[in-house]
Amino acid sequence: MTNGVAPVTYFPGGTSVSRLRVYSWVASDGLAGGTPHLHTSCSEAYVVLGGQGRVQTLSVDGFTETPLLPSAVVWFSPGVIHRLVNDGDLQLLVIMQNSGLPEAGDAMMTFPPEYLADRDRYRAAATLPSKLGGPPDDEIEASARRRQRLAVDGFLALRRAVEEHGTAALTPTYDAARALVAPNLANWRKTWSLGASAAAEQTADFLSGLEAGDASHLADAKVQSRLTPDAHAFGMCGYLDVYGLNPSV
Repeated sequence: MTNGVAPVTYFPGGTSVSRLRVYSWVASDGLAGGTPHLHTSCSEAYVVLGGQGRVQTLSVDGFTETPLLPSAVVWFSPGVIHRLVNDGDLQLLVIMQNSGLPEAGDAMMTFPPEYLADRDRYRAAATLPSKLGGPPDDEIEASARRRQRLAVDGFLALRRAVEEHGTAALTPTYDAARALVAPNLANWRKTWSLGASAAAEQTADFLSGLEAGDASHLADAKVQSRLTPDAHAFGMCGYLDVYGLNPSV
């Protein structure tokens, strides 16, 4: 117990996890898969549960393609533009840094520049119909397919630009991402400070207590679990099983 208050049980590292069944929707280049995007402040990891595929990326290393086979683990930092390619029943466990931020819009899809330059136009293309209003799943899927195609077109154009002009061609995309997320940053900092940052500070408190000869937090240990997902959703890259694992912030 810290200062007389039982410690909050965070999912390890203040991360979030979800199960992803990658879309089999075929894009304009004949490849099936998800919606290319980048994250502005969160690292991401994949643990391959089954099937096979690839993750295509654009970064300081240029264009790369990493195979995704059962038991493989792949992770990357904010700013890596990534596209999942489904070569056959690709299923992943996705681990996201900074639980709460990805859910709040940390990702930016690689739509063509005219969408990235206009926040309202970007939001209209990125947002799926709300289930609360009762749209059928086929309407939501049709919208998700449209944004996948749009983002793949933008990704392919970026890839050509990088191959022709080098990685400096990514700078306008990064600038657009910064501008799009700017209005959200104050709320994101609050979410981070109450979530992932607080989880790290809690470890610091535990270590300080142990150094001082106080192991009282161990007496408050408990087990938590989620037997089923909290929600199912059309994600950017596939069908998501979402687990609510961290304290609400």
